[in-house]
Amino acid sequence: MANGGPVEHGFPHLETVREAVTALYRRLSYDTVRTFSASVAPVDVAFCDTDDLYLGTQRVARELVRHYRLPDARMIVSFREMTHAANVELTAGPEYFIELNDRFRTHRRDIGAALAHEVMHVYLHRLDLSFPGTRANEILTDTATTYLGAGWLLLDAYREDAASSQKLGYLTPEEFGYVLAKRALLFGEDPSVWFTSPQAYTAYGKGLARARRDEQQPPLAAAGWAGRRRYARDRRHAQDPHPAGPAADGGPYAFTAPAPGQLRVSFPCPTCHQRIRVPVRGRVRARCGLCRTVLECDT
Repeated sequence: MANGGPVEHGFPHLETVREAVTALYRRLSYDTVRTFSASVAPVDVAFCDTDDLYLGTQRVARELVRHYRLPDARMIVSFREMTHAANVELTAGPEYFIELNDRFRTHRRDIGAALAHEVMHVYLHRLDLSFPGTRANEILTDTATTYLGAGWLLLDAYREDAASSQKLGYLTPEEFGYVLAKRALLFGEDPSVWFTSPQAYTAYGKGLARARRDEQQPPLAAAGWAGRRRYARDRRHAQDPHPAGPAADGGPYAFTAPAPGQLRVSFPCPTCHQRIRVPVRGRVRARCGLCRTVLECDT
């Protein structure tokens, strides 16, 4: 939790974020991901200063348990002084003990954001889904929280001005925006209408622009002129049996030729980032086997 300190910006964890999205689809399946088409509603996690601290916190925790479909899990929430925003004790259940930073006693509007991340830890623990290393595992948790409909709370908890700053989670604001945009493009929703933080709008806009770029990379038919020209150059180089020099770095796509005259290109699915391999033969329609996205390609 950045509290008054510098907030990291940009997309330094983007590769891990994309790996996390792929891991979610592989572990949950397409059908289960689709059951999270509705995000957590603001009214269900609203917390005002007149609400009883403990009763209100338990109410929000129960709502997040319901959203993640953990009906036999009970969250026992307490507050104490600590460095991080929150902590959860991962046990066999069904009771899980969550500790929130004492700061949330007076910053109650962000309790839902902190709980969304901690309850997701329980969800992933039950799935037996994790990444090696603390940082990578926390990035997985932030990504899963956001992709499955509760992470807009984490981005909305980001606030920054000349005198102070606050950010929850391990992703940068722009990375939260990127995952939110991925979800928005998948389910056709607009999470920006729920933001109360002005900085969240800006971060979401930058994340959305980055997410749209994923859909405009060659060999996808929606690629821009410059990308198509670079792709054509790299394709000619791959087809040449006696290239004059090493191939240029073509970006996310790669060419292989299992046999003469059988050139194929592989590239990441713009939805789930699993790599797809298709033959190089002009216009091709491909379907991702993991997330079932149908892609129009110009190979």
